[in-house]
Amino acid sequence: MSKSVGDIHKRIEQLRTAINKHSYYYHVLDRPEISDGAYDSLLNELRRLEQEYPELITPDSPTQRVGDTPLQGFNKVRHDVPMLSLDNAFDEADVKDFYTKAEELSGENDLQIVVEPKIDGLAISVSYENGVLVRAATRGNGEIGEDVTANIKTIASIPLVLQKPLSVVVRGEVFMPWSSFNEINQKREENNEKLFANPRNAAAGTVRQLDPRIVAQRKLDCFFFNILSLRGEMPKTQMDMLALFKEAGLKVNNDIKLCDTVDEIIAVINDWESKRDNLPYLFDGLVLKVNNKELYDKIGSTSHHPRWATAYKFPAEDAVTRLLDIVINVGRTGVLTPTAILEPVQISGTTVSRATLHNEDYIKQKDIRIGDHVVVRKAGEVIPKIESALTDMREGTEQEYNFPSECPFCGSQVINSVEEVAIRCSNQFCPSVIREKLIHFVSRSAMDITGLGTSQVTAMIEAGLLETPVDIYNLQKDDLLPLERFGEKSVNNLLNAIEQSKHNSLEKLIMALGIRHVGARLSRDLARHFKSLANLQQASLEELLEINDVGEKVAYAIIDFFSSSQAKKLLNDLIDVGVNTGYHDTSFANRQLSLAGKQFVLTGKLTKYTRDTAKELIESLGGTVNSGVSKKTDYLVAGEKAGSKLEKARSLGVKVLTEADFDNLAGEKQ
Repeated sequence: MSKSVGDIHKRIEQLRTAINKHSYYYHVLDRPEISDGAYDSLLNELRRLEQEYPELITPDSPTQRVGDTPLQGFNKVRHDVPMLSLDNAFDEADVKDFYTKAEELSGENDLQIVVEPKIDGLAISVSYENGVLVRAATRGNGEIGEDVTANIKTIASIPLVLQKPLSVVVRGEVFMPWSSFNEINQKREENNEKLFANPRNAAAGTVRQLDPRIVAQRKLDCFFFNILSLRGEMPKTQMDMLALFKEAGLKVNNDIKLCDTVDEIIAVINDWESKRDNLPYLFDGLVLKVNNKELYDKIGSTSHHPRWATAYKFPAEDAVTRLLDIVINVGRTGVLTPTAILEPVQISGTTVSRATLHNEDYIKQKDIRIGDHVVVRKAGEVIPKIESALTDMREGTEQEYNFPSECPFCGSQVINSVEEVAIRCSNQFCPSVIREKLIHFVSRSAMDITGLGTSQVTAMIEAGLLETPVDIYNLQKDDLLPLERFGEKSVNNLLNAIEQSKHNSLEKLIMALGIRHVGARLSRDLARHFKSLANLQQASLEELLEINDVGEKVAYAIIDFFSSSQAKKLLNDLIDVGVNTGYHDTSFANRQLSLAGKQFVLTGKLTKYTRDTAKELIESLGGTVNSGVSKKTDYLVAGEKAGSKLEKARSLGVKVLTEADFDNLAGEKQ
């Protein structure tokens, strides 16, 4: 029995309602109720019915998110209500000033302030008539924007039909999540296309694409945060407005906080600053708004910005400076790494004069030249890096950088393999390689020889005392005393530390050997599994693959290392001088969980540890290391020249440890 057009229309409406509901649960609430396959099945049925009955297609149907025809251009749109920008606050004093002025202008005390993440994307206004999306426009200059309705309709988190029949104009921020940004840039790199500089530029460029099909592929997202106009009664508070958005199916950021005092606002800012690098989207600060909307007219606005809101901007992590030179370092694996020498510049409260350039391909792809003005970025604890060169500021004197064909330390030819980006020195006896291997061997995460650091190793190499790790165990007092800054007490302490290192558990030795792809955690896993160096040396590919985090690439690297004649000689020589090759199971087990559940932050310069070795020690004892201080931080380990993190820890009541305190807590006091 064939169905009537009325039955078909009823089924189509049923499908649209179900699809809109499940799209809302998936894209807005992040709580899907059905599988992707089931959702696709509903959508496919709707598409089939609409193809058979095109007269039943409506503009708000879920099938109409993506148009088939590229646009010719964007029409200009005048905003009925101007989309004002915000004034900025840069520190605690600015925040207090904003709060005090809002109190004075409103005539109210103890104002509640809503704190919202300031998403770094593209501002839009979206108009709904009786709950149906009818127009979307960019902010433009605040008065006039561009009609981008066709593109905005492709964003799955923006409903085509609201769950309440509102006639409203809402303001939001379209953004590109980091996951989408990384995926797009990977594809662009594979196609030799220019990479997007950051998610903000990617989002803005995507929204202004003339082909909505391209926009749909790029997985943009959107948060809504304000009503520009509403037919009906306006919510009395910002929090009520956000609740209305949720009821209507508009996506809002769930990390919004309501604060009753300035101190609460500052605490929220500190908490956000500590996690700014760990979020799935790019944001550059926080927006502070008076919660009570009925006070907005009394507080007022300037011609540029409202006085009832302000944007707190985090300290800049980007800065522009000049690239003076590029120097090459050769690491323990022979990799040539370029480092940028910069005109010193302040970023995030610290002076930056060097930045990583990664490799030759990185320099070429970004067209970085000596003499360029460059954008330098310093995020969290990450080493500063050059993001881009400002090519429009070139004066004609800039020089392209040619990567050396010979090692700058030993003159040997470099190896440029098609299998990897890295360029390596071909000489395994290169002085720089030997030096870096020895520095790694004695480091805290490896054999942990106190008193034998970079400067001491360098001095011993120059004196002809060290060539291989075995030479460390053959050092004599008379060899060391003639060296500068080697007094009798320090020499005795060093020799004792060398002797003590012979008794380390096996994981220390594995780490010290510098096997490619094998770090501290995997060294522990290998030692725990194989128990002895002899067992590890004889391990087959199948046995190695049984270990967590060991794939074929890592397994072959381990096998290749132990099968080389140089490694066999080194290990035999280390055994001859008395270095332990067994796993101390009991001692590790007793220490493993002593810091379990504790959260640490490291700041300043530590004398006994590098940042990495301190982190490895904490993690080996069950603790966690975070990049920023928050209320959840248990301990801040503060070295020399500790900066803003120390002040933040004190303001939050976080326990501050000196390096000696940390030694005692970790059971490392010798």
